[in-house]
Amino acid sequence: MQEINIELENKAIAQEYKELLRISYQTLTPEDKKLIRKAFDVAMDAHKDQRRKSGEAYFFHPIAVAKIVASEIGLGATAIAAALLHDVVEDTPITVQDIERMFNPKVAQLVEGLTKISKVQKEMNVSMQAENFRKMLLTLNDDVRVILIKIADRLHNMQTLDTMEDYKQVKIASETLYIYAPLAHRLGLYKIKNKLEDLGLKYTEPTLYNDIVSKIKETKEEQDAYIKDISDILKAALDIEKLDYIIKGRPKSIYSIYRKMKVQGVGFDEVYDKFALRIVYKSTPHEEKFLAWKIYSIVTDHYRPSPSRLRDWISSPKTTGYEALHITVMGPKGRWVEVQVRSERMDEIAEKGYAAHYKYKQGGSEESGLDIWLNLLKEALENSETNAVDFVEDFKMNLYSKEIFVFTPKGEIKSLPKGATSLDFAFSIHSEVGIRTRGTRVNGKLVPLNHELKSGDQIEVITSQYQKPTINWLDYVTTSRAKNKIKNVLNENTKKIAEEGKEILTRKLKHLKITLSESVINELVNFFKLKTSLDLFYRVGVGAIENQQLKDYATQKSNTFINFFKSKIKRTASTVNEDLHKQVINSNYDMLVFGPDQDKLDYKLSSCCNPIPGDEVFGFITINEGIKVHKKDCPNAISLQSNYAYRIILAKWIDSSQQEFKAILHITGMDTIGLTNKLTKVISDNMNVNIQSISLSGDAGIFKGQIAVIVQNNVILKKLIDNIKKIDGIEKVTREYNN
Repeated sequence: MQEINIELENKAIAQEYKELLRISYQTLTPEDKKLIRKAFDVAMDAHKDQRRKSGEAYFFHPIAVAKIVASEIGLGATAIAAALLHDVVEDTPITVQDIERMFNPKVAQLVEGLTKISKVQKEMNVSMQAENFRKMLLTLNDDVRVILIKIADRLHNMQTLDTMEDYKQVKIASETLYIYAPLAHRLGLYKIKNKLEDLGLKYTEPTLYNDIVSKIKETKEEQDAYIKDISDILKAALDIEKLDYIIKGRPKSIYSIYRKMKVQGVGFDEVYDKFALRIVYKSTPHEEKFLAWKIYSIVTDHYRPSPSRLRDWISSPKTTGYEALHITVMGPKGRWVEVQVRSERMDEIAEKGYAAHYKYKQGGSEESGLDIWLNLLKEALENSETNAVDFVEDFKMNLYSKEIFVFTPKGEIKSLPKGATSLDFAFSIHSEVGIRTRGTRVNGKLVPLNHELKSGDQIEVITSQYQKPTINWLDYVTTSRAKNKIKNVLNENTKKIAEEGKEILTRKLKHLKITLSESVINELVNFFKLKTSLDLFYRVGVGAIENQQLKDYATQKSNTFINFFKSKIKRTASTVNEDLHKQVINSNYDMLVFGPDQDKLDYKLSSCCNPIPGDEVFGFITINEGIKVHKKDCPNAISLQSNYAYRIILAKWIDSSQQEFKAILHITGMDTIGLTNKLTKVISDNMNVNIQSISLSGDAGIFKGQIAVIVQNNVILKKLIDNIKKIDGIEKVTREYNN
């Protein structure tokens, strides 16, 4: 019996091989076929003794993956060979070097990339998932085909998930919805994305999934008849115009119906556009756009369109390369129907993404949206210093978010994720432009840097060579590119200020008869409850550590007995780790601010969750006790936020040495030539001082002025006032205090 099974299996495998060559999207040369045959033989021999959980020969899995790669993603012979060999290095004695020797370096490189990813998958647990995903994405630096083959591998695993234990099904399905579906979406593989989402839902929410499937089946006959009615009317009209086309009617994916039910809070029957019609027409490249709008006018002659739901992805393709016209029309019986209009070329790009894109990219000179995205992704991966979970969330936002299209002053179109700000736009032009941004105009009007952009906006960036990013800029941007660039510049600035701070500290300690050494630095870090020597030097550099505090340190240092006694206590105290932990957190976050303007208000820490500096928090305005601060994951948070949303106030811990203050200075003196220039030069030359507003006037030789400056602390302000007083002709400088 076993013999017959093996014989039948071998026949089925031979059949699969023929099928693989037949369905290949790309034309295979005799050399290509030889390469695929060799990969097929090597993989079949390597896996000959392996069986899957279902009992079937393991080799059916690599063939299935190769078939998805060949037909649904549309890659060529190198990728098909790599797909057949993708598990060989991991599961058998064959090495990457063997593959390079037997085939070529490209196939070996793809197999090596896939082996790295599967090692990552095996070690994965929930806390490691994000970090491993980042490692997986690093393989994109080598070749995007690695990820495309991995998506095909994941799709086949999802299609054969039934034989797995329940807990594994849920884990793999959740991972698919979390990472692989957004990735397929971003690489333009919409058909595969829909399959991954539907299969993910099947295992994460089986009851809901089965409910939607059975309801689709129940209403199938009625839906088919409805689609046929619309199709017949459109066919008659399109035939009169002698167009070469096909009409496909299809239900929306199960997952998209599920998402609509969730978002709109409605049942299956209340989801209106549950199906779509697709008109795919033949066209020369020259006529594509003209014919799309001709079909649009035919559709809207018969059915009334919803103007707010017209999507023109032909004039402005998505960055995935997707092109189509989407028209939502009111069909018979008062139901909305989506009609998608695409040429055959657009249809192929929508189904196969990457591969079709490159097939149609003539000359290869023009960068596609996908190329640009891959370059941005590589940049984000290389520069990313954020923790892995934040990185993945940022990455998903840039993967899945809807796009907006905005214009430069010259009328060039740029695509940004929905929610992007005018400062994001500046960084999207060039990081140097972003860093030097002083202001932005949207549609000719000056707007704040955190102004959220809308499709159709035209943005002009105003730059200044004196401008530098501040810590607040991180709250003004949403794209990972901008965040990474701002962090890099802030780190560089911090280091520069810290270097100056080290020199100042050496000088000040000399006056106190102390030589700066490794042990003195460690003592100072502990004395000021800081985290690192960089924090110490930075705070000295910005003037946050004053002379009196250094004198206090010197006094304490001279009292060796107290020092010795304290260190003894520290060694024996059981709470030392907890105190150190609090010190570390306190060192960076020592001030609580409220609201979008980061106001300093009186508050109390709530006893139900005891927030400590560095925790994510919010303020709650009580009736008798003022503002009470709760942790965001406080047991009472959900009820407070849902029942008293109007009494919730934004709150966050900040590092006081990075905080900035506004000060208004009144200046009087004799009006001399070039005074304004001298004044602005002195202010700009002062470290970390930004002029917010300036108003100067001269009258009969007398000069009066009011300047609003942003400074980090009192020490810098005093230094600034002293420097202004030194300018020739200045008589008096006073600071305005609000009563």
